[in-house]
Amino acid sequence: MPYNTEQEGFWAGQFGTDYIARNESKALLAANVGLFARALRGAGTISSCVEFGANIGMNLRALRVLYPEISLRGIEINRDAAAELAKLLGDERVYCGSMFDFQPAEPADLTLSKGVLIHINPDMLPAAYSKLYQASRRWILICEYYNPSPVAIPYRGHSDRLFKRDFAGEMLEAYPGLALVDYGFAYRRDPVFPQDDISWFLLRK
Repeated sequence: MPYNTEQEGFWAGQFGTDYIARNESKALLAANVGLFARALRGAGTISSCVEFGANIGMNLRALRVLYPEISLRGIEINRDAAAELAKLLGDERVYCGSMFDFQPAEPADLTLSKGVLIHINPDMLPAAYSKLYQASRRWILICEYYNPSPVAIPYRGHSDRLFKRDFAGEMLEAYPGLALVDYGFAYRRDPVFPQDDISWFLLRK
């Protein structure tokens, strides 16, 4: 299947399939619960969420721990990961394809991007921001590598596959109606809930 960018084809292919094994562990699930408990404390009750780049659903599983009745949907470009995600959510709750082709039937309380925007071609970021914004009824949670200015860094032997920048700041500038509610940092050396040095930003429409 043709994609708009090399990055999309990269994650849809074997590299994305291999990533599945690196993205499943009880420790990661616990760390995600800890992260979302902090990041979403200002959001109150959340009844629905759509995650862009959901992989096999480790983030959505954590949200279900915090909000047992939450309605979950996931967008995943890799077919193998999407198949695993469907076991968790059901086929009808999973969109297998590019986030740029996704058209939400209705907005969710929360849209989530965790470790996804960093892998998107920078030229496509305005379209990615638009998807996150359009799919949200109220809240947008961005959990990504932060850098005050855009920079590309090597990623597992590949170039132009990982980019750091101020994603949340760019969204705030693109959509003046958005408000920054809270933000924080999750450190890889945290003794209880380590993450991969990601910064998180909770935005409200």
